[in-house]
Amino acid sequence: MTNTPANNPSLTGQVALITGAAARIGAEIARTLHAAGCDLLLHYRRSVAPAEALKAELEQARANSVALVACDLNESDSIARLEQAARAFRQRLDILVNNASSFYPTPLGEVSDSHWDDLIGSNLRAPFFLTQALAPLLRASGGCVINLVDIHAERPLKQYPVYSIAKAGNAMMVKALARELGPEVRVNGIAPGAILWPEEGMDDATKTEILERTALQRPGSPADIARTLLFLVRDAPYISGQIIAVDGGRSLQQ
Repeated sequence: MTNTPANNPSLTGQVALITGAAARIGAEIARTLHAAGCDLLLHYRRSVAPAEALKAELEQARANSVALVACDLNESDSIARLEQAARAFRQRLDILVNNASSFYPTPLGEVSDSHWDDLIGSNLRAPFFLTQALAPLLRASGGCVINLVDIHAERPLKQYPVYSIAKAGNAMMVKALARELGPEVRVNGIAPGAILWPEEGMDDATKTEILERTALQRPGSPADIARTLLFLVRDAPYISGQIIAVDGGRSLQQ
């Protein structure tokens, strides 16, 4: 039976797998779910030191509560490796967070096959096949899936056509898999706005322009995403197939 806020206000005893968990939004989600009682299986690709530091940080609060798994989600054996790791860690899975994502510009006329494969692979293909592989575990626990989508799934970002296409597919995945996996498993999404600036840098003028188009006139934080995710996981047992924009009102602008 799926847990509800009335009979299980904490997530103690539940297990979450978070992809792309070593830093930024993924790490904040990990901290939030761990503080709520979850044991965690944290996926990362290359960020060994940050992943190990996060594991050590969390296990200061609760020993032997975190495991790490490294793989490139675009490699052919990655889904099988993550499935095996999830089954071996606690022999159950309650929460899957599809957070890992590639993000970079691909101006039309400069898009290569490798750009397409990487962006579609990390943002669409891998989350779909990982969810499919882990569906039996999630069904057994009455669990849930949360995808990190993007407000640009609806309004494409200039110079980022492939990323925008991939996230549009990711948004449809939330809705389609909510139908496919119900009634046992809920599937929802979160669409961040101006939460963290891109790692490759962005000039101040562009940042100012983005914030001026945001109703709250300020950037958000990874904690805003993590708190929304906790709500969807713990406090929203009758919500499925929905995507919550956490964007300070930016998506109000056309």
